[in-house]
Amino acid sequence: MRELPVQLATKLYGAAELIADQGLDNTKIDDIAEASGVPKATLYYYFTGKEEILAFLLKDLLTAIAGDVAVAVSAEGRASERLAGVVRAQLGVMLRNPASCRALVGDLGRATRLPELAAALSAAFYEPVEKLLREGAEDGSLRRAEDPMSEAVMIFGTVTIAGLMEAIMGAHREMDAIANGVARLLLDGLAPRSPGATGA
Repeated sequence: MRELPVQLATKLYGAAELIADQGLDNTKIDDIAEASGVPKATLYYYFTGKEEILAFLLKDLLTAIAGDVAVAVSAEGRASERLAGVVRAQLGVMLRNPASCRALVGDLGRATRLPELAAALSAAFYEPVEKLLREGAEDGSLRRAEDPMSEAVMIFGTVTIAGLMEAIMGAHREMDAIANGVARLLLDGLAPRSPGATGA
């Protein structure tokens, strides 16, 4: 895929709502051209088809998440505090881009089979959160994970579902309320256990 100029990328976001409403299978390139204001010939110059357009929209979402997550991971404070910041960062990006989130839900199976998205997701979230979990075990704010990468995947899934449900249902709850609830759930499960405590 050729590199897309910023001005065209901005227009293309207009297609996210269309894909979210109709699903990719029911959306034609002509529909995307009309919704985005980008000529069909221009779309075919940059993309081989509508699957690549969906991949672009989702990768762009992951890039935004990666930037905000990186800031949260590198902030001052204990790892547990920074993990709460990661939750807030991911949810913030998702709730600012509800159409892209809804498009992801509609074509989740297709999206998860795109190798470039898998690589982007690992770099955007899994790897930095895995590092954060290891740091939490060192500073005593999180329990030592048996498999930090698997736990990073589970954390992403938890936050993603919370964000997707909000994007789909449109309950318009405050982002901080959602983030605090998810962070509380995660941290209650990740907090160090006192001596003699028994796990579930």
